[in-house]
Amino acid sequence: MVDQEYDEMIARYFADIEKQSRKRLAEATDLISKFTALAASKGVILGAESFEYIQTIGIVAKAQGIARTLLGPIRAERDGLLPFNEIANRLPPSLHHEGCFAGPDFILMAHPSYRRGMHLVNNWAPRFVDLFWRFEGPGIEKYIALDEDRVRIDVGGLGYFEADTWYGAPFDEDIRNIKTGIAKLRPPLDLESRQISFLFADAYCLDIKWSELNGIKSFQALEMKTEDIRIEVGGQHFFPARYLHAEFDLAANCFRHFDGAIQLFTEEEYLQRRDSDFNMTMKNTAHIKARSNKLFKINGPLQAEDWVEFCCHFYTANPLTFEYFSGEYPKHVTEILERIRGQASKHVSDA
Repeated sequence: MVDQEYDEMIARYFADIEKQSRKRLAEATDLISKFTALAASKGVILGAESFEYIQTIGIVAKAQGIARTLLGPIRAERDGLLPFNEIANRLPPSLHHEGCFAGPDFILMAHPSYRRGMHLVNNWAPRFVDLFWRFEGPGIEKYIALDEDRVRIDVGGLGYFEADTWYGAPFDEDIRNIKTGIAKLRPPLDLESRQISFLFADAYCLDIKWSELNGIKSFQALEMKTEDIRIEVGGQHFFPARYLHAEFDLAANCFRHFDGAIQLFTEEEYLQRRDSDFNMTMKNTAHIKARSNKLFKINGPLQAEDWVEFCCHFYTANPLTFEYFSGEYPKHVTEILERIRGQASKHVSDA
């Protein structure tokens, strides 16, 4: 009976969402008509099915490549990233909507991989996008991946705010003293899958590698999720993994380059890679090279403190990142783990 009530509640929730969506789209008939004409003038043909109301975003127009078409010709990096400042010169970064460039007729948005669970309808996973949008300094060059196939058209609509984030861990060690090599962090093996989902944001592992060559110390990190987390790209399902890379200039004592990407593994690749590490290509003849889409890039002097904060928020809500930089889990995670293990011990004793 409880399961039936839950299913009925979920059904009512989705029905209400659908009803609200139809209502908002009906109220925006004039806005949609005006934007359809604007898009057509740029060569983008839209129909009624091209528009969607998403509670966490607003009214969205969908078409392949619509963002880049409306933005106009722009210099792209070889990795597909776009220069942040060049976009900002045309469409100012929004003061009210983080992760957005706001124009008079539409809003460009950051890539969907920055959203919670990397899902199209979710809000931004706190707080990487907010930090990246505000970060600036002498000699800094920023590059970003956009949501290429969607733009928001209700430019005056309200934003959607969530405040359930914890902040990055302190990192006081001298980067120059970090030894080269690999590390692999995983959630405690005595946890059930639902507990890992809740406490570790479905993280299966966090792989770290430091290497050094010609005065440059390189950092790589790969966060793999549990096998329940999949996304669809081009009609095919993949296992997503968030990847970070950075270069630290030993002479200048600061980072000179930092970038992030989303890597997409097939099921076979995922099962091979998740229990291995960054050195597996040297040990295994079956070299795994996942599909990769760049999400951001920063060139220029970047201090370790800022770099750590970006790392922690890119891997949002994953205590393994906190553990790597500080040597322990966040306090709330430790307290919950103690309660879980205390209850497990009690059940064993009672048995």
